[in-house]
Amino acid sequence: MTKITKICCIGAGYVGGPTMAVVAKQCPDIKVTIVDLNEARIAAWNDPDVNNIPVYEPGLSEVVAEARGRNLFFSTDVDQAIEEAEMIFISVNTPTKTYGAGKGMGADLKWIELCARQIARVSKTDKIIVEKSTLPVRTAEAVRDILQSTGSGVKFQVLSNPEFLAEGTAVEDLLSPDRVLIGGDSTEDGQEAIQALVDIYAQWIPRERILTTNVWSSELSKLVANAYLAQRISSINAISELCEKTEADINEVSRAIGTDSRIGPKFLKASVGFGGSCFQKDILNLVYISRSFGLPEVADYWEQVIIMNDHQKKRFALNIVRSLYNTVSGKKIAFLGWAFKKDTNDTRESAAIYVADELLNEQAEIKVYDPKVTDVQIYGDLDYLGSRQPEVNSRGVSVFDDPYEACKDAHAIAVLTEWDEFKDYDWQRIYDNMLKPAKVFDGRNLLDAEKLRTIGFKVQSIGVKY
Repeated sequence: MTKITKICCIGAGYVGGPTMAVVAKQCPDIKVTIVDLNEARIAAWNDPDVNNIPVYEPGLSEVVAEARGRNLFFSTDVDQAIEEAEMIFISVNTPTKTYGAGKGMGADLKWIELCARQIARVSKTDKIIVEKSTLPVRTAEAVRDILQSTGSGVKFQVLSNPEFLAEGTAVEDLLSPDRVLIGGDSTEDGQEAIQALVDIYAQWIPRERILTTNVWSSELSKLVANAYLAQRISSINAISELCEKTEADINEVSRAIGTDSRIGPKFLKASVGFGGSCFQKDILNLVYISRSFGLPEVADYWEQVIIMNDHQKKRFALNIVRSLYNTVSGKKIAFLGWAFKKDTNDTRESAAIYVADELLNEQAEIKVYDPKVTDVQIYGDLDYLGSRQPEVNSRGVSVFDDPYEACKDAHAIAVLTEWDEFKDYDWQRIYDNMLKPAKVFDGRNLLDAEKLRTIGFKVQSIGVKY
């Protein structure tokens, strides 16, 4: 097969942007064009000041600065990019359905289908289509059906190349991944398409880390990997509640079981709950698929991971209410952090959204500070829940650029994101400006609880009896 020289990526979000930027950096001989219909997003990617790009990831602005204008381009002209590309990555949003069959569990694939139809309409030469979005099993089959029904004579090969990025370390994950997974057909053309993508990644990734499978194994492996990681978080969070009722300390329990080489320490950090775009969505897809194949026990098992996660967020919020004398009406609660984890501005499924929703239902006043998340995003996250009128959200939530102002006159502080900077604040200054008794609810076990208690704070940490 001819060497790939032009790549198009449809979707300039948290996956498409960083992934293609790194591909462009590592493969300067390949022209990479990222397209999106969102003009404001593309304008932000093209901002002369690379610090203003729309996705915050450590090291990403440097990667974009190196490749942009050389062989990395951002555009809203989707048709032109599709037409000239030899390989097209689909990296659009695949949210959980909010309507119809599969509501609340199945993935909404309308954007994937629209991409496939646009590719079919525009293409005049053979293309390799690469699924990069998080997708349920057998999506490639649907994409292939659409592409092969055009009657244009153009040949398409569909590959699955799921992302295994973690927000906050995406650039590092792309430059030195544990593995790259590529699924394709066993036909001669399918194997050639797989090799074309292997050759791109092999320019900087050792060949032994590039795994090839059939399409279905690749798609399912993505869901299962995230389900296993999320299961560990929900498991340790279940134990955290038991620790709070006994003399056990969740940090000591996590350390003890994490030293078992069969278990390992990763994803054993108790918290207010997991968030992000993939864990919940992928588990719900797994549940939906299992139910559709008549496997209720399998579905119930994995659904319990979501139930436990929802429980952890809800009990954190209700614990704040109980600790503030069973009412937070009119009381000011300062949120430190809104992103679902540190080192990202991604807020999808962030625990902070759901904790805020519970407290707003109790008529609390929420004061938010996050170093990378804008007020527009925070209000949008609450409006997306649809649990109250937007004007109620904006009245009940205030967003601050200064953490000390956010905490001023607050009855309590809730730590919702594990930003490192929170540990270095002048906590004496914060204490002096809060209403007393000043309470801290550490949803990430981030802060030095004993140090805060010495100042005068009343501190409650996840998984520790108080």
